[in-house]
Amino acid sequence: VQLQASGGGLVQAGGSLRLSCTASGNIYQIFDMAWYRKTPEKLTRELVASVAVGGITKYADSVKGRFTISRDDFKATAYLQMNTLKPEDTARYYCTAQIQPQDRSGVYEEWGEGTQVTVSS
Repeated sequence: VQLQASGGGLVQAGGSLRLSCTASGNIYQIFDMAWYRKTPEKLTRELVASVAVGGITKYADSVKGRFTISRDDFKATAYLQMNTLKPEDTARYYCTAQIQPQDRSGVYEEWGEGTQVTVSS
């Protein structure tokens, strides 16, 4: 299974970006999908937003009202629409998905390589 993230880049404060994360490979079903981010200063990744099967979403307080997570199960893709970006949103953004393979052997958490988002002031 592979998760391919795209859509990062350099944007001015107040601008917008849309990240995409597409899963491919040995997939029977995808459960929760989420976006995390990490900066060099922090030891761990921060949960930005998640979306469950059925569409229930969760957001970090720091992005509520500015970011929107969604998913298209036919395309095996999650999106993160980021509006009103701030310099403190600068980070490498990683997508993750809980995936059940074709043999239904279990549910496994997969991670993508990440995409860099840089917001200039």
